[in-house]
Amino acid sequence: MQNTQTYSKPRQKTFDLVITAMLATLVFVSTVYLNIKLPILSKGGLVHLGTAMLFIASILFGPKKGALAGAIGMGLFDIVGGWMIWAPITIVARALQGFIVGKIAWSKGHKGDNIALNVIAMIVSIPVMIAVYYIGEVILYNNWVAPLASIPGDLVQNVLGIIIAIPVWIILKKTPYFKKNF
Repeated sequence: MQNTQTYSKPRQKTFDLVITAMLATLVFVSTVYLNIKLPILSKGGLVHLGTAMLFIASILFGPKKGALAGAIGMGLFDIVGGWMIWAPITIVARALQGFIVGKIAWSKGHKGDNIALNVIAMIVSIPVMIAVYYIGEVILYNNWVAPLASIPGDLVQNVLGIIIAIPVWIILKKTPYFKKNF
């Protein structure tokens, strides 16, 4: 059954803003409260569930909302969590990652409803995220070798994000909201 209710343009923009703010909040909360510091990395580093939320948001709501949720949620975490120097790098890396996942998941007429396409989307986004952080670290530390130590943690975080995101968005896609509105 299709949703026949239509909203005026200002009301739709408000609804989109609210959804985007909620997604950014979910990414932020998942990053703040569901994280583990990696003591093996000399420069610090975290494995958190914000990446899983970024994947879920991008797959369920598309590239724009996914990019904004990742950039705002994880960028805000860096700002308030004592990682301020990382905020610009995080904002770029996570905006690109969310956009890539959403763009691929919503390509060819799909709206995040193709499991294979969604998994490909998440996998394709990982090298981009790692490259942005690598370049950022090269600039921060003026060293081409030291940033290589962060790559294993980034990979673990993304693999964990994929493992969590897959069953969650499969379940959420079956809810009445997504069946009715997408």
